[in-house]
Amino acid sequence: MANLKIKPTVRVFVNALLLSCAMLGTAQAADVKGGKDHPLISRFAGAELERYEQKDFDEAVVAIKAGNDGKPGTVLTLEGKVTTNGYLIGGGKSALEVMRNYEQALAQAGFQTIFQCSNYESCGGFFNFMQRNNPGFQWNADVKNRYILAKRDTPAGLVHVVVYVMLSGDRVRVFQQVVESKPMATNQVQILNAVQMAQGLQAEGKIAIYGVLFDTAKAEIKPESKPALDEMVKLLSADKTLKVYIVGHTDNVGSFSANLDLSQRRADAVVKALTAQKIDAAQLVSKGVASLAPVTSNANEAGRAKNRRVELVVQ
Repeated sequence: MANLKIKPTVRVFVNALLLSCAMLGTAQAADVKGGKDHPLISRFAGAELERYEQKDFDEAVVAIKAGNDGKPGTVLTLEGKVTTNGYLIGGGKSALEVMRNYEQALAQAGFQTIFQCSNYESCGGFFNFMQRNNPGFQWNADVKNRYILAKRDTPAGLVHVVVYVMLSGDRVRVFQQVVESKPMATNQVQILNAVQMAQGLQAEGKIAIYGVLFDTAKAEIKPESKPALDEMVKLLSADKTLKVYIVGHTDNVGSFSANLDLSQRRADAVVKALTAQKIDAAQLVSKGVASLAPVTSNANEAGRAKNRRVELVVQ
């Protein structure tokens, strides 16, 4: 296994994460623009970085037990800083060789393997599940696929590493995800009160509500949305003549058709929540517009977060 080498790091996780896969590999000219290796786990020698995404706080769904009859089995939802890299490896390497190198590096760095599997028979329907829940995740039931989930406790918190390896023709693709568990930064969203909402509607005919929250790709309103919904109830109760559109907005991640459906379902969910609080349904009309009306660029996560919103618009 000449492709892997573990070396120490002088970053924040010194003495906690000494993980480095294929440190002989360096950035390639064909790397995706702006992409970079994770500081705790680098690429297999000669790999090209074809996908890169990093979010300061997000969720990642991982497998911890195989399923049966095409079902995903037992999955775990992790939260924290999520870094997702996708690599392409040429040179006639096999999926087995690449995965064995990752396994060796993880073990040498003190990581504990939670779950691993190979091919559809032993992984159940988890590969299908991953593909639905992770844009960019690819797999093919007819070729060799291997998956491993490992974890390690560190002074900075729990770290999980996911590695999925797939043979693609004469090349190997690697889906690599690092989840660094940490508390979410709070108090980042200002909850507008009913008076502020009324002022915004009077001045501009619309107001963005960022306190109504949903999980990624879901339309169920999260419990922490209650303060914002309560203020919307106060607004609409105080003026029974006020009629508004409840407009759902998404970012542009994923297909437009999926986002259009998601935005409509989220708008419908808000209307349902308000009518459950005795707001007259005649005051409300739900509309989903997907990513058609962004307030800023979707080129980065900060912009995408602003574009994901619910708006009140005067009818």
